[in-house]
Amino acid sequence: MTKQPRLSFWQIWNMSFGFLGIQMGFALQNANVSRIFETLGASIDNIPILWIAAPVTGLIIQPIIGHYSDKTWTRLGRRRPYFLAGAILASLALILMPNSPTLWMAAGLLWIMDASINVSMEPFRAFVGDNVPSEQRTKGFAMQSFFIGVGAVVASLLPYVFTNWFGIANTAPEGVIPPSVKWSFYFGAIVFIGAVLWTVIRSKEYSPEELKSFEDKQPGSSNEVQYTQEYPAFKFRNGGLVWTLAGLLVASLIYFLKLEKELYILGLGLAVFGILQLLAAYMVDRKVVNGLTEILTDLKRIPTTMGQLAIVQFFSWLALFSMWIYTTSAVTNHVFGTSDTTSQLYNDGADWVGVLFGVYNGSAALFAFLLPVLARMTSRKITHAIALIVGGLSLCSIYLIKDQNLLLIPFIGIGLAWASILSMPYAILTGSLPASKMGVYMGIFNFFIVIPQILAATILGFLTQHLFGGHAVYALVFGGVSMLIAAASVLFVTDRDDLKRAAK
Repeated sequence: MTKQPRLSFWQIWNMSFGFLGIQMGFALQNANVSRIFETLGASIDNIPILWIAAPVTGLIIQPIIGHYSDKTWTRLGRRRPYFLAGAILASLALILMPNSPTLWMAAGLLWIMDASINVSMEPFRAFVGDNVPSEQRTKGFAMQSFFIGVGAVVASLLPYVFTNWFGIANTAPEGVIPPSVKWSFYFGAIVFIGAVLWTVIRSKEYSPEELKSFEDKQPGSSNEVQYTQEYPAFKFRNGGLVWTLAGLLVASLIYFLKLEKELYILGLGLAVFGILQLLAAYMVDRKVVNGLTEILTDLKRIPTTMGQLAIVQFFSWLALFSMWIYTTSAVTNHVFGTSDTTSQLYNDGADWVGVLFGVYNGSAALFAFLLPVLARMTSRKITHAIALIVGGLSLCSIYLIKDQNLLLIPFIGIGLAWASILSMPYAILTGSLPASKMGVYMGIFNFFIVIPQILAATILGFLTQHLFGGHAVYALVFGGVSMLIAAASVLFVTDRDDLKRAAK
């Protein structure tokens, strides 16, 4: 085994810089899309279903991109062709999004934009996993958190800055997106493509042969698993039947109980997953090997550490998605006291949400430097648990606050959780993955991010309307409780890098 070279600070900086642009696009989407939807006529209980594009796109795109980037080697390298193509498409979508004349065009552009962001984002995760040695993984992913925080701060503040510094209006006639939002998206598009180009030009990648030489061949390492072994067709078939029947059962219950139509997405998702497994069984029986069979085989054989982290990710991202969907509605109604999207008060409140999102992302950028220090003093698991506890309590505390300035305090705490969510699970995960499967497993790991997002998009509207009495602030409390569950779950995760260090 050849020891993987340590990287300098500036090498890690350059390879992570593209995340500045990716997060500009992601943060503009998170902070402003609900505002765009409401401006174009969406009701509060319909907003989650309109957001369904984002997680569904990630669920489909990321494992496919990861799988094929594992098998790619070009003059640009292994991962760089993918995140460059995604950056070009995402930048175009950012320009078009705030010019949407109708609600459904905005929803369609969200789908396109999120697909493009996912094409860029997934290879970036694997890019760090490929290039950073084990002892620098926490630093590598923390650097990504730093750029994510910086990019999100700038993006979140843009509407406020354009209005208050440059005098660009933050109001518009009914059904028209305010100019300040449009200019924010245009600026984000330029930064997105520019930052990704910086990483493409200033970074290099190891060849597949070099990566193979770095793999840990010690007994007990994650790489001794025989990933090429064929997965039995009958297991695909049995699993496919179970998942398909479960999907049909869920759809039947929704129909007979006359529940909300968007809940059908849950049943459809279960049935589609089952049908894909039945299709894989058919192919395996006929000795057909392709991307579908390989991705589903890898999914069936996820490392133990990934399975444990899946629970942590599920509850963490359920909390985050609750926050992204409902912070605008919660703050404008609970703190500013209005739901009239044409009023100056509502738009001031929506701008303040941009400031709050800037605060939590700015805090995340600063906390990114603290996390490696705290991880060395304790462990990555303890560090992540502490951050999630702080984030969960912060989300719950928003219910108690009526002053807009006091809202800054919980969003600083949310920033700590966000910094950790963006780095610690990936730093823990990469130690359990083989280099030849880094991309596809990073894509599969995304399942445990987007599945809770799909769940949130299908049930939060129902819960807000029927259980929370239309008060969006309760959705934030719901998210806080979910994050506290994630904090407890992380204590049961096995960090293989910690075990290796303890054995030396």
